[in-house]
Amino acid sequence: MGDFGLLHHVELQVSNLEASVGPWAWMFDVLGYTPYQEWSGGRSWRHGSTYIVLANAPRDGTHDRRVAGLNHLAFHAGTTRDVDRLWKAAPQHGWNQLYVDRHPWAGGDEHYAAFLDNAERFKVELVATDPKY
Repeated sequence: MGDFGLLHHVELQVSNLEASVGPWAWMFDVLGYTPYQEWSGGRSWRHGSTYIVLANAPRDGTHDRRVAGLNHLAFHAGTTRDVDRLWKAAPQHGWNQLYVDRHPWAGGDEHYAAFLDNAERFKVELVATDPKY
């Protein structure tokens, strides 16, 4: 069945595309995404058959992941060592470390992950996929 059931794409509406591109471009690059499309109001990155779009929101407002809607994106991020490397590098690329006091176990005792958010409060979870997890 090929890609049946897999995500085709996700579109994130941002308040300022130019300000948002830098942190997201870094994140997508380190996770193996490549630039896919570019137009005046948006950009996209592709990984396999899935792509993620950043687009200027057509209306003013702020994103709040704690109300009804999308809470966060979670990505397979390699080994625990990879997750640790990304956690340490993320602040230099526009990402804030979340749950610092519980890192890397903020998702539970059996879930090794880094939780980050950016200036618009979009949250990303980078999950270790070592065999023991």
